[in-house]
Amino acid sequence: MKKNTLFASIYTIIIITITFSFNSNTNIPIGNEEIIKGLKDALNIGIENAVKSSSATDGFWKNSLIKLPFPEDAKKVKETALKFKMNGQVEKFENTLNRAAEEASKEATPIFIKAIKNMSISDGLAILNGGEGAATNHLQNATTQELKTAFLPKVKSAIEKVELTKYWKPLIDKYNTVNRFTGGQNINPDLNAYVTDKAISGLFKLIAIEENKIRKDPAQALTGITNTGIETVKSVFGSILKK
Repeated sequence: MKKNTLFASIYTIIIITITFSFNSNTNIPIGNEEIIKGLKDALNIGIENAVKSSSATDGFWKNSLIKLPFPEDAKKVKETALKFKMNGQVEKFENTLNRAAEEASKEATPIFIKAIKNMSISDGLAILNGGEGAATNHLQNATTQELKTAFLPKVKSAIEKVELTKYWKPLIDKYNTVNRFTGGQNINPDLNAYVTDKAISGLFKLIAIEENKIRKDPAQALTGITNTGIETVKSVFGSILKK
């Protein structure tokens, strides 16, 4: 319990000591720039893990945390399909949505790396002091629009390959026509936008998990990494934990 409390307090302590921190073994001063370099390198590792996981085959499809469901707006359409024993078609439809998200996620890495590279020292200090999710929120604000631009063509291409929209759009258009007379709520037939938004949202969920792993136990999360900046961060953590 005591050790867990120390881990939870690591980032607060670092902010207090960041101006002139010392490795207890070497007495080498560690300044802001080195700490932020370590933070950037650590975030790059977290990004790499998240993108690798999401862009793999079944990265979305078999991960219940980020799996794309049948569009919520079209829940009645799904219920009708299942009512008529169209379970296989529904599953194939959902699978295609997730395959499109997995394909689009391959475009994310360079966008995230650029955002991290452009991060200022003040940005880094705010992230260190911001608690869980602070880095993820920063990246979300800095990259979402660019991710949408990069993801949309990939999603569109993946959906067009199986001609999903050809069957989906007429179905939804008919559903919306009926709604005009019944007073029901219309459904947006744009699957490209739906998959793009869900793919980006899922990716940020994974990034948040990776970020919080590093916050809770940097030595474990960054095991095997020899980069000087990361070793600097791990050294600071280590010296604090020994006290």
